[in-house]
Amino acid sequence: MTHHIIFILKKRKSVSKNLQPKIILKDATLKIPLFSKSNNTLKGKILSNFTGGKISVENKIKSVVALNSISCKLYAGERIALIGHNGAGKTSFIRTISGIYKLTSGSIETKVDVYPMIERSFIVEEQLTGYDSAKAHYLLINNSLKGFEKFLDYIINFSGIGEYLYLPLKTYSEGMASRLTFSLLTFHKHDCLALDEGIGTGDQNFYKKAQKRLDEYLTSNGMLILSSHSTDLLRRFCQRGLVFSSGSIIFDGDLDDALKFYDETNN
Repeated sequence: MTHHIIFILKKRKSVSKNLQPKIILKDATLKIPLFSKSNNTLKGKILSNFTGGKISVENKIKSVVALNSISCKLYAGERIALIGHNGAGKTSFIRTISGIYKLTSGSIETKVDVYPMIERSFIVEEQLTGYDSAKAHYLLINNSLKGFEKFLDYIINFSGIGEYLYLPLKTYSEGMASRLTFSLLTFHKHDCLALDEGIGTGDQNFYKKAQKRLDEYLTSNGMLILSSHSTDLLRRFCQRGLVFSSGSIIFDGDLDDALKFYDETNN
């Protein structure tokens, strides 16, 4: 393992030479407490599986270690792939850099606003309709509703969800929720987008539109952080790869090297 880390550090110097770090993590650790008296609760098992973390016990409080002493720098304009099996720590990483989770220890410095697409968490309240979510998002970005109707027309046409926009989010399929969230996030220009799967969810027509929209976004030199099990998708949009395992980054380097490393360590 040491051989790989030394090799990657040498390569990262040449890549980052003319770029400014926008997100800096140092010894970042995230522990999620399990508030239960039972040692073998369903909640504990689910959290452990989804975060990829190990169970730790401090002062009789059990926690899942979702991120384990991560140190890395993400640079302006980079296109970064998050690679790893389900529960390796990729989603926890995105939630941390976007401010959803607060670190237990270590530090994080963000010089850009990170807009995450994580399952339905961006929309938050499933009792709301898609229209309500679109309106709330527009207000958050613009501080007014000026131009909202044009925005709404775009959301309806791009997402393809039609009249479902006026139904509660709890009635949406996973694909519909993903299409709505992606449409909301990519209408405006952002300094950094963080996508956790989702883009490949739905029909092929939307998938092609989403890829084209990402191409347009990347021409503005925005940062992209993409978590996906699709190698083709990662190769199309990303240049750097972070391989996660049990809440740690075990490889950081060029995408092809990262994918090769992941395949070798999982076969």
